[in-house]
Amino acid sequence: MLLSNIVLHFSKNDLSKVKDYYEKYITKVPPNSLFLAKINNVTVTAYKSGKVMFQGDHAQQEAKKWNAPKTENSSTNRSKASVNEHDYQPPESLFTHAHIGTDEAGTGDYFGPITVSAVYVPEEKIAMLKAMGITDSKTLTDENIARLAKEIVRENIPYTLLTLDNTKYNKLQKKGWNQGKMKAMLHQHAIQKLLTKIDCIPIHGILIDQFCQPPSFLKHIGQEGLKLEKNTFFMTKAESYSTSVAAASIIARAKFVKEMDRMSNQYGFPIPKGASNKVDEAAAYFIKKNGIEALSQVAKMHFANTDKALRYVKR
Repeated sequence: MLLSNIVLHFSKNDLSKVKDYYEKYITKVPPNSLFLAKINNVTVTAYKSGKVMFQGDHAQQEAKKWNAPKTENSSTNRSKASVNEHDYQPPESLFTHAHIGTDEAGTGDYFGPITVSAVYVPEEKIAMLKAMGITDSKTLTDENIARLAKEIVRENIPYTLLTLDNTKYNKLQKKGWNQGKMKAMLHQHAIQKLLTKIDCIPIHGILIDQFCQPPSFLKHIGQEGLKLEKNTFFMTKAESYSTSVAAASIIARAKFVKEMDRMSNQYGFPIPKGASNKVDEAAAYFIKKNGIEALSQVAKMHFANTDKALRYVKR
């Protein structure tokens, strides 16, 4: 008999990837929750604690996208590990050899673009970058991120950086692209551009910081006529293992922060990051000053923050 109510547990990092995946299907944000989404007759409710509940006739199938179905009493560690249980896991040797890593920034932020970077770190520079403090950008201040990004460039580390501005983002979203597809295309294009840049330099593989299951990634890029490069691997929390992915996370985040600062200067007030109540209030202020049409140039309009901001405006 199929279960109609399944609960999985995710780390904070993996939870953000779950939210990104269901962004298009979010209908509301109930009290004490992160979001509530409806997809394929399944209600998905996520909580800040890391608990995600799947309810409905097809709850088991939907939960399988992330994990083998388990009830709330199941092992949390096993739940986290299974996100990486697929045929595209990187070999341990990849982390100590020359490879390309990719990561993105801005996906969970209402304001600002999505930025994606691909970085190639040669074997002889891995130890040096680690010593410099190249690590997950989420653990660093914006000031340190900006400094480290300049250091990476100064060391002549090959990289590519793509920015999907809000105007184009909103057009793609209306066209039917979800955020997962946008990110998949950005990652793939960044990789291809970097492979062209480094030309015939030998690499041991390509590691993508996993934001969706590999079959979904392949489906997204396949719909646009692209194919996965040889020796491409996927891994959650890849920035904790791969210096290339850590460097990519810093390059991408530095660009995102720079764009947020530029928008703040352009519109004359501090535009906040994230998707909190503070962001709702800032969006309402923006609408009053510049109009709803202008908002589409700086924000991801399908986020629930838009409706919340409009309610503030009407008060």
